[in-house]
Amino acid sequence: MASRGRRPELQGPPELYYDKNEARKYVRNSRMIDVQIKMTGRALELLCVPEDKPCYVLDIGCGTGLSGDYLSDEGHYWVGIDISPAMLDEALDRETQGDVILGDMGQGIPFKPGTFDACISISAVQWLCNANKKSDIPAKRLYCFFSSLYSVLVRGGRAVLQLYPENSEQLELITTQATRAGFTGGVVVDYPNSAKAKKFYLCLFSGPSASLPEGLSEDTEEEKPAESTFTAGSGVYRRHVLAVNLGKLWGLSSQFSSLI
Repeated sequence: MASRGRRPELQGPPELYYDKNEARKYVRNSRMIDVQIKMTGRALELLCVPEDKPCYVLDIGCGTGLSGDYLSDEGHYWVGIDISPAMLDEALDRETQGDVILGDMGQGIPFKPGTFDACISISAVQWLCNANKKSDIPAKRLYCFFSSLYSVLVRGGRAVLQLYPENSEQLELITTQATRAGFTGGVVVDYPNSAKAKKFYLCLFSGPSASLPEGLSEDTEEEKPAESTFTAGSGVYRRHVLAVNLGKLWGLSSQFSSLI
């Protein structure tokens, strides 16, 4: 979760930023836990998965497994991937029900095509927009991530990625690469006029374009929610062994410049 004024992704690589001390905050800080759980619940709501059918869900940037716990409580099965060994250590110590894998999402998702029914990600994707070494090219890493994500989802599968874009240009970079990879979908913004409560959710569809869920607002009857549509080296780190051209992006820079 990004803090205003000091963005974590600007302070160094995620595998170093999320050390043991930072990882402990995610399992001991009640406010962090509450925010994480609420965003996970919202992401699952936006996925629109069947309520009576367990799904196999991929959690990108799973961290200490808090989102995974929510998925388990809702009856779903999940696998998480994260680049921070310290965060995954906490997940294992907490004995989360899902399997967790150490890996860099910018190098692709290491699963066979059509493995997952759905994907969620909380506060992770914006990390790919920063170059921590000379070989890091954000656009290429984003495309590698989105193209592999498109592959590992079943046909018609969905992904909801909550993120903290630094500015409208960064948001456009992310959505452009998602579009190039084959996704349709758009950005849902909850509480667009609230500095503290505002949240961005990138909703992606791997099949035909579907209607975009509505965003939440302070007063849904008086205020129209903000949304925009578009068309268009890992290692195992776990206790249990796990044997279209979509068209032009619709003016995200101008539409979201006042929201970010």
